[in-house]
Amino acid sequence: MTKKTSKHVAVGSKDGKIDKAGVGKKSKVAARAETIPDRHRTLGALLRGAYDRMAVWLYGELAARGFTEVRVAHSAVFRAIAADGSRVVDLAARAGMTKQSMAYLVEQLEGFGYLDIVPDPDDGRAKLVTLTRRGKALHAAAVELSAQAERRMGGLLGEERMSLLRDALEQVYDDWDPADTPQR
Repeated sequence: MTKKTSKHVAVGSKDGKIDKAGVGKKSKVAARAETIPDRHRTLGALLRGAYDRMAVWLYGELAARGFTEVRVAHSAVFRAIAADGSRVVDLAARAGMTKQSMAYLVEQLEGFGYLDIVPDPDDGRAKLVTLTRRGKALHAAAVELSAQAERRMGGLLGEERMSLLRDALEQVYDDWDPADTPQR
């Protein structure tokens, strides 16, 4: 019986930009040692690995469409922002990160032209983070590319297995509240 080996995906270069040409190639670090997740593929490692591969492809495609500044870390902002804008503290809470870290990401994206910071109409002391026209275009492209990635996965898994995978993940997403997990 032959041992199944995994392909490693290059997730970036020294300057933090995604190198589409490097996707699928082993990095120098990956070539040196098998990682703990590769030795024992927990469910978390498998879910994360699948997401990482999709993210490399998706952010490479976004760069090809002209959204060259956006990194995977910025997705925390785009996943958490409300349609009518959000406060940084709310973005941070939804993303599960510190306010300072979220403020850093927001500042970067504002500088790139994806976000505006405007006065909160409900509280004159507060500010809202909103999407610019370019930010909305990026969000729309990411949603479209996510659908393409799902179709590509469906081609890999087959329609029935992809449907089962999506249904199972939807159930976990909707029904599993970590707060309800009994403490040991």
